[in-house]
Amino acid sequence: MSEARGNNAKTGTSTVWQIIGRLITAAIVLAVTAFFTPGFSINNFATLIIAAVVLSIIDFLIVKFTGLHATPFGKGFVGFALAAITLYVTQFFVAGYSISWMAAIIGALIYGVVDYFLPGNQSMQ
Repeated sequence: MSEARGNNAKTGTSTVWQIIGRLITAAIVLAVTAFFTPGFSINNFATLIIAAVVLSIIDFLIVKFTGLHATPFGKGFVGFALAAITLYVTQFFVAGYSISWMAAIIGALIYGVVDYFLPGNQSMQ
């Protein structure tokens, strides 16, 4: 019985590290996307981290309620549109994060390309 508790504790710790890893990956992808996208700005590092958390939460909620991932690759136009909308909507929750509609569309493309080449699965399932 104590062995089962040990496994649960190990799994819980592993899950925490997976979430932290996904958030770090999301922040890196978001930073690269903002750097290469005209009309997309993130004021500072704290804003970047908060935006990565908000994006991850929005993506989690979309997956939870619709089953669709907000990623341009793998889900076609629907995933691309969800990624653009997610990038755009995040500005309403995070101070210091601003993006125009056109930048959200370009950003969704860049976000998808960068996310595709980074190892690991950043979506929170």
